Amino acid sequence: NGMLFTANGTINIKNKKWEADFSPLDEMGITFVDTEYTKAYLRHLFASNEYLGKQIATIHNLGFYMWLVREARKHILAGDFRVWKEMMVKQMSQRL
Repeated sequence: NGMLFTANGTINIKNKKWEADFSPLDEMGITFVDTEYTKAYLRHLFASNEYLGKQIATIHNLGFYMWLVREARKHILAGDFRVWKEMMVKQMSQRL
């Protein structure tokens, strides 16, 4: 569906605003696709209905959610999960 989830918010890669954005998919660089491919390239793949676009988005999203769960565990063990969770929900609910 073209949605990329990041710690800073959700990206709809199909939006025209990403057409000339040659920045990495996600500066956090959690997975290899985050720094290997640009937003403009991924948008092009989705616009062309290329299956590779869905594969790249899936790798990114799975890696991001694995990172998110690891971070949640750290905060549970540190005893500050509620504060962290409220911050992350607020950040992640933004549309970029």
